[in-house]
Amino acid sequence: MSAKKVFVSGCFDLLHSGHVAFLNEAASFGELYVCIGSDRTVNDLKGRYPVTNQDERKYMIDALRCVHECRISTGSGLLDFVDELEEIRPDIFVVNEDGHTQAKEHLCKEKGIEYKVLKRIPHENLPARSTTKLRTNSIIPFRIDIAGGWLDQPYVSKFYPGPVITISIEPTVEFNNRSGMASSSRNKAIELWKTVIPAGNPEQLAKVLFSYENPPGTQQISGSQDSIGIVFPGLNKLNYKSGDYWPASIESVYDEDILQWLEDKIYLLTLGPRVGTYDVLADTNINEENAKALADAAEGCWEAILRKDLQSFGKYFTDSFYSQIKMFPRMVDDEIMSLVDQYKDQCVGYKLSGSGGGGYLILISDRDIDNALRIKIRRRDD
Repeated sequence: MSAKKVFVSGCFDLLHSGHVAFLNEAASFGELYVCIGSDRTVNDLKGRYPVTNQDERKYMIDALRCVHECRISTGSGLLDFVDELEEIRPDIFVVNEDGHTQAKEHLCKEKGIEYKVLKRIPHENLPARSTTKLRTNSIIPFRIDIAGGWLDQPYVSKFYPGPVITISIEPTVEFNNRSGMASSSRNKAIELWKTVIPAGNPEQLAKVLFSYENPPGTQQISGSQDSIGIVFPGLNKLNYKSGDYWPASIESVYDEDILQWLEDKIYLLTLGPRVGTYDVLADTNINEENAKALADAAEGCWEAILRKDLQSFGKYFTDSFYSQIKMFPRMVDDEIMSLVDQYKDQCVGYKLSGSGGGGYLILISDRDIDNALRIKIRRRDD
């Protein structure tokens, strides 16, 4: 009997030991075919061109003993490999945890292809590697908008002010760019500070980052929740007044019981990065009623987290999501809402990361969610 055909896709920029370990494990299931994203597709998805061009990436992947054949995908977007999949007709499609998306899983189901999600485990005695860490060697955190996102924008808060709830998270996962995790603000932080956030007053440092990202003449101001959410450790409530770019006050929680409880309830499902043409500001419906609903949901989330009340947290978390999409309907599409329908009975709450259009579907649950990513909240340095 001939060996099964195994298929993987990816960028594979700056080839490292983590890539090789993943490809070796994938090859253990059969004859391995690899499709890599073209330079153009990588730029469309990640907002930057790869360090290593497509021909060199193909050459290095082809040179690996475990790889039967490598091709450059001819399509575009997150499923740029569809034509190659049709030609190769694999038996098994393999991804790692942070490469798993519902779109890939559904495609495999439609075509009768077995779908395997592997844990990201380094080879014995070798350190964990990711392309992001090799590009930056940085431990600067990302941030998650828990509730109230958009109220840091004066064109929203002028209708009804309220809080934005954020958590700062460690870069334990190679989070996608353009995915609502404040990756563009993080990139600016890396330009400023290279590898770590310097010691100093967090609010002053966050203001430095906010000003650096939004120099005079900037047309679309990045909200201050991004810079604050990155710089401030733990859980934070940013209290915005009407029409202000910077919050009037910031309330921080570093209580270990609360942070651990929050970590244990949050799951992320990968949707893929937003495409370059995504425009969340089209067809907006911003008014006092919708802004107030968002502010009320954020207040409810904050109180529920402090009480460690899972059901209330899930309710207000979901309320925040629906308040956001009432004002910004382009945050979601039919595919995202189909995924919501698929998972909403497995959790007590859900919303999208950041401004939507891709990124991550965040689920609140006290039960494990298959193939979902976990987070680590950044603690304060005492």
